[in-house]
Amino acid sequence: MAPSSVALLALCLLLPLLLLGGWKRWRRGRAAQHVVIVVLGDVGRSPRMQYHALSLAKRGFSVTLLGFCNSRPHHELLQSDRIQIVKLMELQSPAVGPPVLRYGVKVVFQTVYLLWKLMWREPAAYIFLQNPPGLPSIAVCWFVGCFCGSKLVIDWHNYGYSIMGLVHGPKHPLVLLAKWYERLFGRLSHLNLCVTNAMREDLAENWHIKAVTVYDKPASFFKETPLDLQHELFMRLGCTYSPFRACSEPSGPAIERSAFTEKDACTGVVTRLCRRPALLVSSTSWTEDEDFSILLAALEEFEQRASDGDSLPSVVCVITGKGPLKEHYSRLIGQKQFQHIKVCTPWLEAEDYPLLLGSADLGVCLHKSSSGLDLPMKVVDMFGCCLPVCAVNFKCLHELVKHGENGLVFEDAEALAAQLQMLFSKFPDPAGKLNQFRKNLRESEQLRWDESWQRTVLPLVMDT
Repeated sequence: MAPSSVALLALCLLLPLLLLGGWKRWRRGRAAQHVVIVVLGDVGRSPRMQYHALSLAKRGFSVTLLGFCNSRPHHELLQSDRIQIVKLMELQSPAVGPPVLRYGVKVVFQTVYLLWKLMWREPAAYIFLQNPPGLPSIAVCWFVGCFCGSKLVIDWHNYGYSIMGLVHGPKHPLVLLAKWYERLFGRLSHLNLCVTNAMREDLAENWHIKAVTVYDKPASFFKETPLDLQHELFMRLGCTYSPFRACSEPSGPAIERSAFTEKDACTGVVTRLCRRPALLVSSTSWTEDEDFSILLAALEEFEQRASDGDSLPSVVCVITGKGPLKEHYSRLIGQKQFQHIKVCTPWLEAEDYPLLLGSADLGVCLHKSSSGLDLPMKVVDMFGCCLPVCAVNFKCLHELVKHGENGLVFEDAEALAAQLQMLFSKFPDPAGKLNQFRKNLRESEQLRWDESWQRTVLPLVMDT
């Protein structure tokens, strides 16, 4: 094809975009209160971006939230008349060909598809983008922002290349390409938010990106669960998951019993069972940055001590979430011959997850940041419910978990097993360390997401 023909073809392809971009810039004045939020992932499993949407809507912005809809978002998001959720189609990598080619096909599809979805949306003053994943969304959102006069805000939850490095290794060409891409296009954003001070410093020092730390904070619905709601939750979950069902028959026909509570149908009074099991909770996306073999090994040690006659309760361990390694760990769990421990791996509705955390006795976090610079939001949610936590240690965990004050930090399975035995010794003990941690959490002044957002993010979007 002659060079002139190539130039003419390129012009024909670009002209509609140029005209559309000019038209949207002209219309942008009428869309100053409109924000687009992009999540190239499951909206229901992206709580921080849901919270951004809710906070923006409360301040009078209309919000369009684009993302995959594999699980249901929180009901507040669905009920807001200022928030529109636009479902993105998710392309699975083709099953044939080398991995690099399959990944390339997926990226090209996502680029064209996301570009089309964004260009034909109502013009927005801001495009909020979750990163990771940032390939190809950072470049696409920047391009759309240039055409439509929208300002790009990147919310750095982690580095995408570091997560890829867990699978392929840090020196893999794809990982190095992703790092170059993130560094290049990340600098083109108008505003940058991040989740820790450690990440803010790393972005400034190594990426020359100025960011504002916006710590994850629990939403208002993460709180201790009243006993009557705990009972309702346990009875509802017991219909599907046997660990929540009563181990013995109730003392009378008017008594309704779960594994943890019983309700007198005549008076409506709910009480905790005297010899109830301890409720241990963890949540996960079942990915490479969480090693659940640590928890399983700790539970085996706990089982052995309980079998040897130590003063330990039986334990119901609930691990919530979806992800690629769930089947692998479910097989490992199924092979265990526990007598004092029951493990179940449910997927909970968005409204039930805070209720479960608010009903539990102890949380466990196995999140090890791929970059060492992000913090586990599950711990934030647990603290919102005044739930003490045992968390595996990594570089910046001290920004969230204060060892010996609101929980404990461990390095390996042996240390976690020792912590479980110490915390659950003579359970439930009102004078025990577990209740002391809970008391400390109740007394601490925990800032909620919306208050924190109003102080940190709102001035940024109002002043620029």
